[in-house]
Amino acid sequence: MDYITCIILGLIQGITEPLPISSSGHVFLFKNMFNTTIFNDSFNFEIISNFGSFLAILFIFRKEIITLIKNFFLYIFSSKKRKNNKNGFVYIMKLIISTIPVGITGILFNDYLETHFNSLNMLAFTFLFTALMLYLVRNIKGTKNNDEITFKDAIIIGLFQAITIIPGISRSGTTLVACLLCKLKRDDALKYTFMLYFPVSLGTMLLKVPELINTPNSLLMPYLIGMLIALIVTYLSYLWLSNIVKKGKLWKFSIYCLCLALFIFIYFR
Repeated sequence: MDYITCIILGLIQGITEPLPISSSGHVFLFKNMFNTTIFNDSFNFEIISNFGSFLAILFIFRKEIITLIKNFFLYIFSSKKRKNNKNGFVYIMKLIISTIPVGITGILFNDYLETHFNSLNMLAFTFLFTALMLYLVRNIKGTKNNDEITFKDAIIIGLFQAITIIPGISRSGTTLVACLLCKLKRDDALKYTFMLYFPVSLGTMLLKVPELINTPNSLLMPYLIGMLIALIVTYLSYLWLSNIVKKGKLWKFSIYCLCLALFIFIYFR
């Protein structure tokens, strides 16, 4: 059962992580539907499966990340090449600004929210919230590219991302909506959304590293298999999402989230 459960949760994580429908919300729903008990130990399987998703997204954006990091340090340390690398430096600074609100909010309120907002009723409401956001931006077609993102945009996007620490609210969905509201082009909105995924996801995983020490040896192999499944499926899921965003079909996810919220209200009443 350890293997079966990790495989299923790895699939759920991989499919839902890139999509604007909350991966953590789906995992929480699965656990409650099937009364999964193998994760009652101190270690959290979601951290491992999330690491698989992290590696998949890192592979997808590897060229952009390498270029940005290179330009960032060339701008700082090479006066001769500073002009040519300014855009990369500014872009990273905007990513940092967009990350600060969720970092502060997470440090201050994460424990409280996980204790008081971690319920199926709240999960249903967060799915409804996500559905509404995705529906509202269905007709938005932005004109800004990466270089035209302003610091004001970065702050707005960061504030939107800060609310995603509430369990069940999709980080990618909320951030993508914020980018579209700031009039970014769909491709650039998608890129900025997943560039923000790296510092948030990495920070979350680093905070959970001490829990690795307490991982039961019997769960190491099931967890590893779940992580690999999450990695592969996340990669495929992102490619699907990218195609949907380009076609302006995000509103279809709002229908899915609405149906899921209604299901929770009815099934668990």
